[in-house]
Amino acid sequence: MMQRYRLHYAPDNASLVIRLALEELGLPYETCLVDRRNGAQNSAAYRAINPNGLIPVLETPDGPIFETAAILLWLTDRHGGMAPTPDSAERASFLKWLFFASNTLHADLRVSFYPGKYIGADAKNQLALTYGIQQRLTMHLRHLDDLAARRPAWFGAARPSVLDYYLGCMMRWMALYPAKSDRSWFQLADYPHLQALLMRLEARAAVRTAQTAEGLGDTPFTQPQLAHPPEGSAT
Repeated sequence: MMQRYRLHYAPDNASLVIRLALEELGLPYETCLVDRRNGAQNSAAYRAINPNGLIPVLETPDGPIFETAAILLWLTDRHGGMAPTPDSAERASFLKWLFFASNTLHADLRVSFYPGKYIGADAKNQLALTYGIQQRLTMHLRHLDDLAARRPAWFGAARPSVLDYYLGCMMRWMALYPAKSDRSWFQLADYPHLQALLMRLEARAAVRTAQTAEGLGDTPFTQPQLAHPPEGSAT
């Protein structure tokens, strides 16, 4: 019998991407809440499995794995599906866009959420940094919309890839966070091919399970609302 995985998660955090992949792959797993409100990510127990104190961590028979893209790639290679196989001619294109999502898009998104961590407390400096990052995010989304228009087998197809879910979650967060900021720069209708991708995701059983588990609402990607999880906090 396959060993059950253990996902260390916080609602509506990057762990959501991993939950969706586990559900889509039909893999058995249990969850362990990392209570961010009480700083559980900084506890000695959590730092023992991820010294960076970041979420998520997936405990596996090969040991704990952290970093979202690393977990996704490990799952697809171990179980098949949701990504081109290592011997596929499409593997190189898939990998470059997966790591673009992780190393470029997600990294810029973090800066937009927490500008003070990168440039200090001065409000004018934070505003300037945020504006620049928003311009970068807009450019990234245009590139991804062009990619979705070409409909490669691993992006925007009938069965989603891990890249689809990763992008879906990030676009959800762009529409919601930071909660009190001006997000007029982000309009989903500006990216029609990505919008269609998100609509397809919302019809998946994996998404419906995650909606219940993390309190995401009925349209978590196309018209997202702040999460109201049954346990823990999305903040």
